[in-house]
Amino acid sequence: MSAQHSLVILARGGYAARGVLYLIIGIFALLAAQDSTRPKDSHKSLEALLGQPFGYFLVGLVVAGLLAFAAWRVLQATRDVDHHGKDLKGVVIRAGLLAGGLVNGALAFFALGLLVSGIGSSGDSGGHAKDWLAHLLSWRYSNVLVYLIALVPLGVGIAHIIKGWKASFEKYFEADEEVMRYVRPVSRFGLIARGVVFIEIALLLAVSGSAYQAVNPPGMKEALDALQNLPAGWLLLIMMALGLIAFSVYSFSEAFWRKINMEIPGVSRG
Repeated sequence: MSAQHSLVILARGGYAARGVLYLIIGIFALLAAQDSTRPKDSHKSLEALLGQPFGYFLVGLVVAGLLAFAAWRVLQATRDVDHHGKDLKGVVIRAGLLAGGLVNGALAFFALGLLVSGIGSSGDSGGHAKDWLAHLLSWRYSNVLVYLIALVPLGVGIAHIIKGWKASFEKYFEADEEVMRYVRPVSRFGLIARGVVFIEIALLLAVSGSAYQAVNPPGMKEALDALQNLPAGWLLLIMMALGLIAFSVYSFSEAFWRKINMEIPGVSRG
């Protein structure tokens, strides 16, 4: 098998793994609309998945896929396989891809830690990270750092909403119109929903500011919880859950039909 073909498989497997993860989160969020104790973020969803039949096998597949997706994101950023360019817009997009690769890689290692240590002892798996975060945020001007960090999910959220609204993702798809008739609306809904969740995470970070709790950084669970606590929050949570499931469909669609450009210097074609 050529190196080029291996990279194509890596990329498609990564998109599929992201689809599996968001499908799990979306399903648990739907259940949470009726039961607030259900997990709604990626970490808790992976832990809950371990308790299911064949859970360790499924999480193992997700780990492998997330590592593949992280590697593909880094490749997209460093080798510019999608030709975003070196102007300001291109650099910002590639920086976002690199950040996404790092986040997915960290999530993969978290899930790998669950597999190695077992769910019973995984409760402290993030302890060292939280201690480091607490030390970092003990800095006198740590609130400024929090505001800067909040710009990352804000930018990602806005980019997702624009991408969904304009359906600009279509230029990366190799599928006929018969397929896109179904993929297009679901993908747009999924991208916009994920964008809303990321913007809400940014707002939670910004509002907390200097009162930021280092031991409990806001994430997807907190964003979905905040929606649930609003008037008619259960309905909003259901809408966001369906949106995250739609985003998983978008990810699966990328696994099947996304153009994987492998014209990369140093990667053999045969």
